[in-house]
Amino acid sequence: MTAKVIYNPYAARWNALRRKPEVEQSLQAEGIEYELVQSDSADQIVGIAESAAREGFSPIIAAGGDGTFGEVVNGLYRTDQEGVLGPLGILPLGTANDLPVNLDMPLGLREAARVIAGGKTRRIDLGKANEWVFDNNSAVGLEPLVTIYNIRMVKLRGVIRYFVAALRAINQKPEWTMSLEWDDGSYEGPVSLVSVGNCPVTGGLFRMAPGADPTDGLLTFVVGYASTRRRMLGLLPKVISGTHIHDPAVQQYHTRRLFIRSVPSTPIQVDGELRGTDLTEVLYEALPARLDILVP
Repeated sequence: MTAKVIYNPYAARWNALRRKPEVEQSLQAEGIEYELVQSDSADQIVGIAESAAREGFSPIIAAGGDGTFGEVVNGLYRTDQEGVLGPLGILPLGTANDLPVNLDMPLGLREAARVIAGGKTRRIDLGKANEWVFDNNSAVGLEPLVTIYNIRMVKLRGVIRYFVAALRAINQKPEWTMSLEWDDGSYEGPVSLVSVGNCPVTGGLFRMAPGADPTDGLLTFVVGYASTRRRMLGLLPKVISGTHIHDPAVQQYHTRRLFIRSVPSTPIQVDGELRGTDLTEVLYEALPARLDILVP
């Protein structure tokens, strides 16, 4: 069957644009029959993926970064909200490429094309945050504030941009009062962040939900509160290693469902993309075994 390649030239701050010939050469070298469509803006990708799935293209190949992968998955989800989606192929062109990193997939384009040509799939879970689905990670509180700072920075490139954005967000010392209800627990009180993982690594550096497993049928969330900037800064290196969950200020849980109420309202990021800035309620749900992804 013919594959549909959804190509995002903006990935890695337009760095992906110059790699288009490399993408096509890699696909052709592996004998993959494909049609390529290039998005003119990020908000087109969901619709392009939905149309490609409805037209019978297989596999659907996302060429971009983590935001692109997530938007393609949302397009597939629009076509079938009950069944298994995919197969999805990944051509990593982003800055962090968290999804392929978490799934031990190659980051080189030729190797990634070879994986797609091989046709081997792995079935993974998805998560859902209100109306958006995600393959890797979503968060409210501090983490999407980091996303906002990341978007504003135009001079820095690479994973270091996420680290500097984190420092700037911490300097603001944000704080919310949140009510959390999950399968077998609840919490109400001050919160600095709630990070919900389908996979452990996000932002290229941070093991936000180190216990997350994309095949266990559950979401793994971390809730933490640090009362001072110094306390937040002290947790930052632990977040990189994933040892923050052993700190008394942080707890990690596994659940099928998580409902959050927030005062004041909170921003939200879904697979690294800002999906709102003033939410007072967020419902997270696990969608077990919902996506077939092409893997080595």
